[in-house]
Amino acid sequence: MESLTNTLSDPLVLIVWATLMLPCLIWTIYDLRTRNAHLMPLMKVVWALTVVYSGPLGLAVYYLTGRKEIARDTLWRRSFRSVAHCYSGCGMGEIAGITIAAGLLALSNYWVAGITFCLAYAAGYALTVGPLMQEGVTLKTALWDAFLAETPSIAVMEIVAIGADLYLAGSATMAEPLFWSSLITSLTLGLLAAYPVNVLLIHYWVKEGMMDPRNTEHDHG
Repeated sequence: MESLTNTLSDPLVLIVWATLMLPCLIWTIYDLRTRNAHLMPLMKVVWALTVVYSGPLGLAVYYLTGRKEIARDTLWRRSFRSVAHCYSGCGMGEIAGITIAAGLLALSNYWVAGITFCLAYAAGYALTVGPLMQEGVTLKTALWDAFLAETPSIAVMEIVAIGADLYLAGSATMAEPLFWSSLITSLTLGLLAAYPVNVLLIHYWVKEGMMDPRNTEHDHG
């Protein structure tokens, strides 16, 4: 544990991370604008944020599961698209919560965990309710369907991510590299933890998962 903390405390970790993540993000945006421009705007944002949060791993998830070039769709691909969709919203909430509660206000761990979880849940939940309503689903139905489909995934993702961040970062402040490297690490741990949950939710028809990218009938642009 101490050796991991010492490694994450090294500013070089953030430099290496940026060096890896930025080319991945540039390639993803290029691919979304050229080869996969047919994808819905929301999914383009989802994939960009997934790469921002998880760098090469996020790019691998997009490349293998989110492009029209996939040979065929499978449960594992649909599950990765589903968890990425959840991840994009929850990640925004987690970053906001950790930054505000721990970085700016320096609250206790209990407050940090509570505020961050609420913000992450709200962001992930809203990212599901909004598209459902755009499809014509009533607000009441959309709220209930999103609650059933996303709560297990969000709960596991954020319990792991927030717990890991608080464990790794300790009392680190925003001025310390450890604060940011722990946040990056915790986001990816949350993604990995929530993936099997999405596999089960889709397998047992609790949620449908995101559409096959080869069948997206959205206008280009």
